Amino acid sequence: MPITTVIFDFGGVITASPFEAFNRLEEERGLPRDFVRRVNAANPDDNAWAKFERAEIDAAAFDRLFADEARALGHELEGEAVLAVIAGAVRPDMVTALDTLKAKGFRIACITNNVPGGKAVKGAGMTRSEAAANEVARIMARFEHVIESSKAGVRKPDPAIYLMMCERLGVEPGECVYLDDLGINCKPASQLGMHAIKVTSGEQALADLSAVLGVELP
Repeated sequence: MPITTVIFDFGGVITASPFEAFNRLEEERGLPRDFVRRVNAANPDDNAWAKFERAEIDAAAFDRLFADEARALGHELEGEAVLAVIAGAVRPDMVTALDTLKAKGFRIACITNNVPGGKAVKGAGMTRSEAAANEVARIMARFEHVIESSKAGVRKPDPAIYLMMCERLGVEPGECVYLDDLGINCKPASQLGMHAIKVTSGEQALADLSAVLGVELP
């Protein structure tokens, strides 16, 4: 089945990985490396992060619940501190690639796990400033369709969110390439029939995508 559609994750794909920022936060606080990931990996379907991404709790509740989960693992870290660093810098080459793909006739879309906007974070990119939120909005406008977990009430890696995108675009999974920086999110996409690319850097992602599509990307 020929590939017609490229579906992107946002954080860690269009932007730099938030895990880099988490590691800096951990170093500043004297916490073990990848501690934030450990907290988020515990009870992954029903922890504070999962509930926030499904918009089941607000920022204040996330701040409190995340702190409780961190404390249960032996360290002090409030959720607000995590939200403060989560938005990564935009990768300009990835944005250029979006325009190139559209010009070559590919359909592009985005599935992102994010949290409800408000005082703590702004917009789909979970930024902290209006200027950054506006930059993300301009990028999001390039996509034919965007599904945000905080609005859909379902989050990756639930297969339902990938099928929701296919339904809205009117495509089969086999027509799609899916890019994500988390293997746990690539796995269900692959099982559904999408060509999944695990992103470790912007350069690697564009090289792998170019090879799959047979087109030159920056």
